[in-house]
Amino acid sequence: MAVSVVMAVYNGEKYLKEQLDSIVSQLSFEDELIVSLDPSLDCSKEIILQYKNIKLVEGPGLGVIKNFENGLKYATNDFVFLADQDDVWMKDKVKKVVDSFETDTMIVMHDAIVVDENKNELEPSFFEKRNVRLGIKENLLKNSYIGCCMCLRKEVIEKALPFPDKLPMHDQYLGLVGELMGKNKLYKEPLILYRRHSENVSSQTHSNVLQMLKWRFEILKAFKFVKLRIQK
Repeated sequence: MAVSVVMAVYNGEKYLKEQLDSIVSQLSFEDELIVSLDPSLDCSKEIILQYKNIKLVEGPGLGVIKNFENGLKYATNDFVFLADQDDVWMKDKVKKVVDSFETDTMIVMHDAIVVDENKNELEPSFFEKRNVRLGIKENLLKNSYIGCCMCLRKEVIEKALPFPDKLPMHDQYLGLVGELMGKNKLYKEPLILYRRHSENVSSQTHSNVLQMLKWRFEILKAFKFVKLRIQK
């Protein structure tokens, strides 16, 4: 089965080439790598253009969630991987994840080794650090989904797009769409080096209580909206 990889990039030159190399080396001629590039002030575009087999699309310049949404619109293959600009994929990630799908599996999410900017290990298992769990109720209360570790069936993308307005987290939303459509699956082998550094768009620190309540309200609203969409 052919795969699509969707990466959202913004000012990513520092780690971008290493990540692109780790992905491209695993793709066949049937696969596609789509990069949605938000307007950047560095050499990200020049780095991307060095690769002949990358489909480069112009990002909307509205933040990481809209940038991923934009890239996902171009995905055409049966399995869709999400990729961040600063991680490193381990050997055979694509094959191992695709092979782990069963008939009713909508999303496979694998574990990751958390590293610093120089790839020194900080945590051997993201799953253990975050007590990752599946389930709708569990992930409405506390999100376990992390986009850079997820592979989704194309049907999930088709139901998830377009994203609802004011969506706080695209990966949590996509995980919940998969939960509504079938079964999601955890793959417990770490298959990326998940790089944490001062320039990360996402953060592992907690927001204030008011912000967390607002995000929970918006994700619940998005969940109800997409549930109706799926039931049609």
